[in-house]
Amino acid sequence: MSSKEPEIPSFSSPCLSSRWWSKDTVAIVTGANKGIGFALVKRFAELGLSVILTARDNGRGLEAVEALVAQGLHVHFFRLDVSDPASIQSFVSWFKDRFSALDILVNNAGVSFNEIGENCATMEHVETVVNTNFYGTKLLTESLLPFFRYSSSRILNISSRLGLFDQKLKNQKIKEILEDEERLSVEQIDSIVNLFLQNVKQGTWKTQGWPEVWTDYAVSKLALNAYSKVLAKRYQGRGLSVNCFCPGFTQTSMTRGKGTHSADDAAEIGARVALLPREDLSTGKFYIARSNVVCSKL
Repeated sequence: MSSKEPEIPSFSSPCLSSRWWSKDTVAIVTGANKGIGFALVKRFAELGLSVILTARDNGRGLEAVEALVAQGLHVHFFRLDVSDPASIQSFVSWFKDRFSALDILVNNAGVSFNEIGENCATMEHVETVVNTNFYGTKLLTESLLPFFRYSSSRILNISSRLGLFDQKLKNQKIKEILEDEERLSVEQIDSIVNLFLQNVKQGTWKTQGWPEVWTDYAVSKLALNAYSKVLAKRYQGRGLSVNCFCPGFTQTSMTRGKGTHSADDAAEIGARVALLPREDLSTGKFYIARSNVVCSKL
Protein backbone atom coordinates (compact mmCIF):
# COMPACT_ATOMS: atom_id res chain seq x y z
CA MET A 1 0.00 0.00 0.00
CA SER A 2 1.27 3.44 -0.87
CA SER A 3 1.46 6.39 1.48
CA LYS A 4 -0.46 8.67 -0.89
CA GLU A 5 -3.65 9.76 0.87
CA PRO A 6 -5.88 12.06 -1.20
CA GLU A 7 -8.73 13.76 0.59
CA ILE A 8 -12.27 12.74 -0.33
CA PRO A 9 -14.44 15.80 -1.08
CA SER A 10 -17.30 16.75 1.22
CA PHE A 11 -20.92 16.98 0.10
CA SER A 12 -20.55 20.75 -0.17
CA SER A 13 -17.81 20.51 -2.79
CA PRO A 14 -18.61 21.29 -6.45
CA CYS A 15 -17.94 17.75 -7.71
CA LEU A 16 -20.84 16.44 -5.63
CA SER A 17 -23.24 19.25 -6.44
CA SER A 18 -24.75 17.07 -9.17
CA ARG A 19 -25.95 13.91 -7.44
CA TRP A 20 -25.91 10.73 -9.46
CA TRP A 21 -28.36 8.88 -7.21
CA SER A 22 -32.16 9.04 -6.94
CA LYS A 23 -35.05 7.40 -5.08
CA ASP A 24 -34.58 4.42 -7.39
CA THR A 25 -31.01 3.88 -6.17
CA VAL A 26 -31.10 0.82 -3.90
CA ALA A 27 -28.73 0.45 -0.96
CA ILE A 28 -28.40 -2.41 1.54
CA VAL A 29 -26.76 -1.88 4.93
CA THR A 30 -26.11 -4.91 7.14
CA GLY A 31 -25.98 -4.87 10.93
CA ALA A 32 -27.98 -1.65 10.91
CA ASN A 33 -30.21 -1.65 13.98
CA LYS A 34 -27.67 0.49 15.86
CA GLY A 35 -24.30 2.19 15.68
CA ILE A 36 -22.62 3.02 12.39
CA GLY A 37 -24.98 0.82 10.38
CA PHE A 38 -28.07 2.61 11.71
CA ALA A 39 -26.45 5.99 11.14
CA LEU A 40 -25.59 5.05 7.55
CA VAL A 41 -29.16 3.96 6.85
CA LYS A 42 -30.39 7.25 8.26
CA ARG A 43 -27.96 9.27 6.15
CA PHE A 44 -28.81 7.39 2.95
CA ALA A 45 -32.53 7.85 3.61
CA GLU A 46 -32.02 11.57 4.26
CA LEU A 47 -30.27 11.82 0.91
CA GLY A 48 -33.20 10.19 -0.88
CA LEU A 49 -31.99 6.66 -1.60
CA SER A 50 -34.15 3.55 -1.28
CA VAL A 51 -32.51 1.87 1.73
CA ILE A 52 -32.83 -1.63 3.14
CA LEU A 53 -32.01 -1.89 6.83
CA THR A 54 -31.03 -5.38 7.96
CA ALA A 55 -30.47 -6.70 11.46
CA ARG A 56 -29.86 -10.08 13.06
CA ASP A 57 -32.58 -9.50 15.68
CA ASN A 58 -36.02 -8.99 14.18
CA GLY A 59 -37.38 -7.00 17.13
CA ARG A 60 -34.43 -4.63 17.30
CA GLY A 61 -34.52 -4.18 13.55
CA LEU A 62 -38.19 -3.17 13.65
CA GLU A 63 -37.49 -0.78 16.52
CA ALA A 64 -34.77 0.85 14.43
CA VAL A 65 -37.17 1.24 11.52
CA GLU A 66 -39.79 2.80 13.82
CA ALA A 67 -37.20 5.29 15.08
CA LEU A 68 -36.48 6.37 11.52
CA VAL A 69 -40.16 6.56 10.60
CA ALA A 70 -40.65 8.86 13.60
CA GLN A 71 -38.11 11.17 11.96
CA GLY A 72 -40.07 11.18 8.72
CA LEU A 73 -37.81 8.72 6.91
CA HIS A 74 -38.88 5.63 4.98
CA VAL A 75 -36.74 2.49 4.85
CA HIS A 76 -37.26 -1.18 4.10
CA PHE A 77 -36.44 -3.94 6.59
CA PHE A 78 -35.70 -7.64 6.50
CA ARG A 79 -34.02 -9.81 9.09
CA LEU A 80 -30.52 -10.94 8.16
CA ASP A 81 -27.92 -12.83 10.15
CA VAL A 82 -24.82 -12.87 7.95
CA SER A 83 -23.30 -15.71 10.00
CA ASP A 84 -26.22 -18.00 8.99
CA PRO A 85 -26.25 -19.22 5.34
CA ALA A 86 -29.97 -20.00 5.58
CA SER A 87 -30.68 -16.44 6.68
CA ILE A 88 -28.65 -15.11 3.77
CA GLN A 89 -30.61 -17.30 1.37
CA SER A 90 -33.92 -16.05 2.77
CA PHE A 91 -32.81 -12.44 2.49
CA VAL A 92 -31.62 -12.82 -1.10
CA SER A 93 -34.92 -14.47 -2.07
CA TRP A 94 -36.85 -11.62 -0.44
CA PHE A 95 -34.69 -9.04 -2.21
CA LYS A 96 -35.13 -10.74 -5.59
CA ASP A 97 -38.92 -10.67 -5.23
CA ARG A 98 -39.09 -6.96 -4.36
CA PHE A 99 -36.25 -5.16 -6.13
CA SER A 100 -35.10 -5.19 -9.73
CA ALA A 101 -31.48 -4.29 -9.04
CA LEU A 102 -28.91 -3.31 -6.42
CA ASP A 103 -26.65 -0.26 -6.47
CA ILE A 104 -24.88 -0.12 -3.09
CA LEU A 105 -24.00 -2.81 -0.56
CA VAL A 106 -22.51 -1.74 2.75
CA ASN A 107 -21.19 -4.74 4.66
CA ASN A 108 -21.28 -3.31 8.16
CA ALA A 109 -22.35 -6.30 10.29
CA GLY A 110 -19.54 -7.38 12.60
CA VAL A 111 -18.77 -8.62 16.08
CA SER A 112 -15.92 -8.50 18.57
CA PHE A 113 -15.60 -9.86 22.09
CA ASN A 114 -12.52 -7.85 22.97
CA GLU A 115 -12.29 -5.12 25.58
CA ILE A 116 -10.38 -1.94 24.79
CA GLY A 117 -6.71 -2.53 25.54
CA GLU A 118 -7.16 -6.28 25.95
CA ASN A 119 -6.82 -9.31 23.71
CA CYS A 120 -9.05 -12.35 23.41
CA ALA A 121 -8.65 -15.46 21.27
CA THR A 122 -10.69 -18.38 22.53
CA MET A 123 -11.85 -20.87 19.94
CA GLU A 124 -15.51 -20.10 20.61
CA HIS A 125 -15.01 -16.41 19.99
CA VAL A 126 -12.72 -16.92 17.02
CA GLU A 127 -15.27 -18.99 15.13
CA THR A 128 -18.06 -16.51 15.81
CA VAL A 129 -15.96 -13.51 14.83
CA VAL A 130 -14.55 -15.08 11.65
CA ASN A 131 -17.90 -16.50 10.54
CA THR A 132 -19.58 -13.12 10.96
CA ASN A 133 -16.91 -10.66 9.90
CA PHE A 134 -15.42 -12.60 6.99
CA TYR A 135 -17.17 -15.77 5.83
CA GLY A 136 -20.68 -14.37 6.28
CA THR A 137 -19.83 -11.10 4.56
CA LYS A 138 -18.21 -12.97 1.70
CA LEU A 139 -21.18 -15.31 1.24
CA LEU A 140 -23.69 -12.45 1.28
CA THR A 141 -21.62 -10.47 -1.20
CA GLU A 142 -21.26 -13.39 -3.59
CA SER A 143 -24.99 -14.11 -3.31
CA LEU A 144 -25.88 -10.52 -4.25
CA LEU A 145 -23.39 -10.07 -7.09
CA PRO A 146 -25.93 -11.09 -9.79
CA PHE A 147 -28.26 -8.25 -8.75
CA PHE A 148 -25.91 -5.27 -9.17
CA ARG A 149 -26.65 -2.91 -12.05
CA TYR A 150 -22.97 -2.88 -13.10
CA SER A 151 -23.03 0.74 -14.28
CA SER A 152 -21.78 2.58 -11.20
CA SER A 153 -22.43 0.09 -8.41
CA ARG A 154 -20.49 0.06 -5.17
CA ILE A 155 -19.56 -2.35 -2.38
CA LEU A 156 -18.25 -0.72 0.78
CA ASN A 157 -16.85 -3.07 3.40
CA ILE A 158 -16.64 -1.55 6.88
CA SER A 159 -13.22 -2.68 8.04
CA SER A 160 -10.40 -1.71 10.38
CA ARG A 161 -6.77 -0.67 10.34
CA LEU A 162 -6.22 -3.64 12.63
CA GLY A 163 -6.56 -5.73 9.46
CA LEU A 164 -3.76 -4.02 7.53
CA PHE A 165 -1.30 -6.86 7.09
CA ASP A 166 1.64 -4.59 6.33
CA GLN A 167 1.40 -3.16 9.85
CA LYS A 168 -0.06 -5.92 12.04
CA LEU A 169 1.01 -9.24 10.53
CA LYS A 170 4.44 -10.62 11.41
CA ASN A 171 4.16 -14.00 9.66
CA GLN A 172 6.42 -13.35 6.67
CA LYS A 173 5.17 -16.28 4.56
CA ILE A 174 1.56 -15.14 4.82
CA LYS A 175 2.57 -11.53 4.16
CA GLU A 176 4.26 -12.62 0.94
CA ILE A 177 1.07 -14.35 -0.21
CA LEU A 178 -1.03 -11.28 0.53
CA GLU A 179 1.45 -8.90 -1.09
CA ASP A 180 1.35 -10.85 -4.38
CA GLU A 181 -1.84 -9.17 -5.56
CA GLU A 182 -1.50 -10.50 -9.10
CA ARG A 183 -1.87 -14.09 -7.93
CA LEU A 184 -3.85 -13.62 -4.72
CA SER A 185 -7.04 -15.67 -4.76
CA VAL A 186 -10.08 -16.27 -2.57
CA GLU A 187 -8.84 -19.83 -2.06
CA GLN A 188 -5.56 -18.56 -0.65
CA ILE A 189 -7.38 -16.21 1.71
CA ASP A 190 -9.57 -19.07 2.91
CA SER A 191 -6.45 -21.17 3.51
CA ILE A 192 -4.88 -18.40 5.58
CA VAL A 193 -8.01 -18.09 7.73
CA ASN A 194 -8.20 -21.86 8.16
CA LEU A 195 -4.55 -21.91 9.25
CA PHE A 196 -5.30 -19.26 11.85
CA LEU A 197 -8.24 -21.27 13.19
CA GLN A 198 -6.01 -24.34 13.40
CA ASN A 199 -3.32 -22.40 15.25
CA VAL A 200 -5.88 -21.16 17.77
CA LYS A 201 -7.24 -24.68 18.27
CA GLN A 202 -3.72 -25.99 18.76
CA GLY A 203 -2.79 -23.13 21.10
CA THR A 204 0.09 -22.00 18.87
CA TRP A 205 -1.34 -18.74 17.47
CA LYS A 206 0.81 -16.53 19.73
CA THR A 207 4.03 -17.84 18.16
CA GLN A 208 2.87 -17.84 14.54
CA GLY A 209 3.11 -14.11 13.84
CA TRP A 210 -0.59 -13.23 13.91
CA PRO A 211 -1.69 -9.71 14.95
CA GLU A 212 -1.19 -9.19 18.67
CA VAL A 213 -4.08 -6.80 19.36
CA TRP A 214 -7.70 -7.97 19.08
CA THR A 215 -6.26 -11.00 17.28
CA ASP A 216 -9.46 -12.72 16.16
CA TYR A 217 -11.08 -9.47 15.03
CA ALA A 218 -7.88 -8.31 13.29
CA VAL A 219 -7.53 -11.56 11.32
CA SER A 220 -11.18 -11.44 10.26
CA LYS A 221 -10.65 -7.91 8.93
CA LEU A 222 -7.33 -8.86 7.37
CA ALA A 223 -9.20 -11.53 5.41
CA LEU A 224 -11.96 -9.07 4.50
CA ASN A 225 -9.46 -6.52 3.24
CA ALA A 226 -7.70 -9.13 1.12
CA TYR A 227 -11.00 -10.43 -0.25
CA SER A 228 -11.98 -6.88 -1.18
CA LYS A 229 -8.79 -6.54 -3.22
CA VAL A 230 -9.49 -9.77 -5.09
CA LEU A 231 -13.08 -8.78 -5.78
CA ALA A 232 -12.06 -5.30 -6.91
CA LYS A 233 -9.61 -6.80 -9.38
CA ARG A 234 -12.22 -9.28 -10.63
CA TYR A 235 -14.67 -6.49 -11.47
CA GLN A 236 -12.18 -3.84 -12.57
CA GLY A 237 -13.71 -1.88 -15.45
CA ARG A 238 -17.03 -3.71 -15.20
CA GLY A 239 -19.07 -1.08 -13.37
CA LEU A 240 -18.65 -2.34 -9.81
CA SER A 241 -16.24 -0.75 -7.35
CA VAL A 242 -15.17 -2.51 -4.15
CA ASN A 243 -13.58 -0.52 -1.34
CA CYS A 244 -12.97 -0.77 2.41
CA PHE A 245 -13.65 1.92 4.97
CA CYS A 246 -12.18 2.17 8.46
CA PRO A 247 -14.43 4.46 10.54
CA GLY A 248 -11.79 4.90 13.22
CA PHE A 249 -12.29 4.83 16.99
CA THR A 250 -16.05 5.35 17.01
CA GLN A 251 -18.39 5.50 19.98
CA THR A 252 -20.43 2.29 19.53
CA SER A 253 -21.39 -0.77 21.57
CA MET A 254 -18.31 -2.55 20.18
CA THR A 255 -16.06 0.04 21.86
CA ARG A 256 -18.28 0.16 24.96
CA GLY A 257 -19.19 3.74 24.10
CA LYS A 258 -15.58 4.91 23.97
CA GLY A 259 -14.16 6.73 20.98
CA THR A 260 -13.10 10.01 19.45
CA HIS A 261 -16.29 10.61 17.46
CA SER A 262 -19.90 9.50 17.16
CA ALA A 263 -21.51 6.93 14.88
CA ASP A 264 -23.21 9.79 13.03
CA ASP A 265 -19.81 11.36 12.38
CA ALA A 266 -18.46 8.07 11.01
CA ALA A 267 -21.58 7.52 8.89
CA GLU A 268 -21.35 10.99 7.38
CA ILE A 269 -17.84 10.20 6.17
CA GLY A 270 -18.76 6.65 5.11
CA ALA A 271 -21.67 7.97 3.06
CA ARG A 272 -19.26 10.34 1.32
CA VAL A 273 -17.18 7.37 0.22
CA ALA A 274 -20.16 5.26 -0.84
CA LEU A 275 -21.67 8.11 -2.86
CA LEU A 276 -18.59 9.41 -4.63
CA PRO A 277 -19.39 10.79 -8.09
CA ARG A 278 -18.58 8.49 -10.97
CA GLU A 279 -15.63 10.57 -12.09
CA ASP A 280 -13.99 10.28 -8.66
CA LEU A 281 -14.90 6.66 -7.97
CA SER A 282 -12.01 4.22 -7.72
CA THR A 283 -11.81 0.61 -6.61
CA GLY A 284 -9.59 -1.55 -4.45
CA LYS A 285 -8.90 1.22 -1.93
CA PHE A 286 -8.81 1.28 1.86
CA TYR A 287 -10.32 4.51 3.14
CA ILE A 288 -9.49 5.77 6.63
CA ALA A 289 -11.59 8.31 8.52
CA ARG A 290 -9.49 11.02 10.09
CA SER A 291 -11.26 13.86 11.85
CA ASN A 292 -13.83 15.18 9.37
CA VAL A 293 -12.04 14.02 6.23
CA VAL A 294 -11.29 10.70 4.59
CA CYS A 295 -7.94 9.55 3.31
CA SER A 296 -7.25 6.54 1.16
CA LYS A 297 -4.45 4.03 0.93
CA LEU A 298 -3.94 2.03 -2.24
